[in-house]
Amino acid sequence: MKKFLSRIKPYLRWVILGVTLFFLVKTLKDNWEQVLEIRISDSGWVSLGSALIVTIMAHVWSAIVWFGIIKEFHQKVNLRWAIRVYLLTNIAKYLPGNIWHFYSRINATKQVGVPLETAILSVLIEPLLMAAAALGVALVGSTQESWLIQFLCFLAVVSILHPRILNPVIKYLAKIKLKASKPDMKPVTELKLERYLIKPFVGEICFVLIRGVGFLLTILAFKSVELNDVFLIFSAFSLAWLLGLVVPGAPGGVGVFEVTALTLLEPKFSPGILLSAIAFYRLISVLAETFAAGLAWLEQKSKI
Repeated sequence: MKKFLSRIKPYLRWVILGVTLFFLVKTLKDNWEQVLEIRISDSGWVSLGSALIVTIMAHVWSAIVWFGIIKEFHQKVNLRWAIRVYLLTNIAKYLPGNIWHFYSRINATKQVGVPLETAILSVLIEPLLMAAAALGVALVGSTQESWLIQFLCFLAVVSILHPRILNPVIKYLAKIKLKASKPDMKPVTELKLERYLIKPFVGEICFVLIRGVGFLLTILAFKSVELNDVFLIFSAFSLAWLLGLVVPGAPGGVGVFEVTALTLLEPKFSPGILLSAIAFYRLISVLAETFAAGLAWLEQKSKI
């Protein structure tokens, strides 16, 4: 069984990507006439522009939260450096494998004198906090049928991040590293969490909410939304974004986010509206990350 799984693993990402793209293409084919009939008003373009600005702000805020995670391990790093590194490496998540932004951040953090273990943990803890935050936001607008499952997943992720669970894992990994490098030395490590990451967790909730506002503004560019539907939109966005984060083989969540958002929101909105809004939101997301990375690159060049 293990041999079989190891053999199909390299192809799994392409299967997932292929299935999601097939679903998107089929949905577009079935509803292309509705999409062609959609027109964006002047106020709609203002809403799309606002969505772009809000999404850029979300990525800057996420960089600040990552800086806070590093500070939890008592490391002296500069906020401007953290924002610059985070934004510059963010677009690397669209490369095949969906890990290169993590690798780049670990490497950059190590270069400024942060221990390798701390650099790795700061990068690995961030998506766990994001997942917990997305599940928490999704609970607000979830249906009664799915609420219990989402709540249990939320508790599971939150529990993993508790110091009583995470610190033994940190200690175990430190022992393995020490035995591999210096077998005769006693495995001692000072790296540990002293408290639960409340501030970074609240920060990630704010990040998901800001991203949700960008998604809501994108939908508003095509259709007015009733107040009762706002909670549903935020819940659907959070789940779609979360699946795009955790499902393997989807660089930047491409395909997975779109399919999930379509499935969850189709009962409330027409497929033509959804396809247009989701397509524009993907464009806005890529533009926001590219623009933010460009600003970070210019800031870096100005310091040389």
